[in-house]
Amino acid sequence: MARISAQDASKRTVEICELAPVVPVLIVEDITTAADLGNALIAGGLPVLEVTLRSECALDAIKAMSELDCGVVGAGTLITPQDVKNAVAAGAKFGVSPGATDILIDACEAEGLPLLAGAASATEAMRLLERGYTMQKFFPAEAAGGAPLLKSLASPLPQISFCPTGGVSLSNAQTYLDLPNVRCVGGSWVAPSDAIKAKDWAKVQELASAAATKLHA
Repeated sequence: MARISAQDASKRTVEICELAPVVPVLIVEDITTAADLGNALIAGGLPVLEVTLRSECALDAIKAMSELDCGVVGAGTLITPQDVKNAVAAGAKFGVSPGATDILIDACEAEGLPLLAGAASATEAMRLLERGYTMQKFFPAEAAGGAPLLKSLASPLPQISFCPTGGVSLSNAQTYLDLPNVRCVGGSWVAPSDAIKAKDWAKVQELASAAATKLHA
C-alpha cells in the first residue's frame, strides 16, 4: 500500500467504523476456524473484523479472512513497526493499537495502513489529534471511565470520534453508541471462545445478527 497521511487514515477509519455498530475483536487460536468464523460474522451483519495479534496463527487468520467476500479485516494489538509490516503483508486493511507511539504511527503511515490508535485520557486523545487523528479507539473503555468519561470529552473535544473497546458487551454497548462522539464499539462477545471451539457458526451468526440489528450508532 502507498504511504497514507493522518488525515486520510482518519477518513478511512471513520468509513470503516460506520459500516456496522460493532467491530468483533477476535483471537483466532485455530486457523481452520478462521474462514468459517469470518463468514458467520459477515453473514450476521458485522463485516468489519479485528483479528488481534495474540496467537501464533493470527497473521494466517488475517490472510484467510481477507479473502472473504464483503469483509474488511484489520489487525489488532499492533505494537511495533514489524507488526505493521506483517499485518500489511497478510492483507490487513486497517490496524488497531491499544495506545499510540510516534514510532508506531510513523510505521503505519509509511506502510499506508489506516490506524485506529488507542487513547484512554484527554491528554492522549489531544496528542493524537495533534498528529491529525480524529478517529480513535477508547481503551480500556470500562476501566478508563466508561461512557461517563467519553460523554465528558464530547464537549471540549467535539472533533474526535471514538470506538470504545474493553469491557464492552451487549448490555452496555448502546449506552456508548448513544453518545455523539462514538461511531461504533469493539467487543468479543459476538464471537465467544466456546462457540468458536465448538464450531457453532450458527450461534456466532445469531450473536452478530443481534448486535447488528438491535444496536444503533
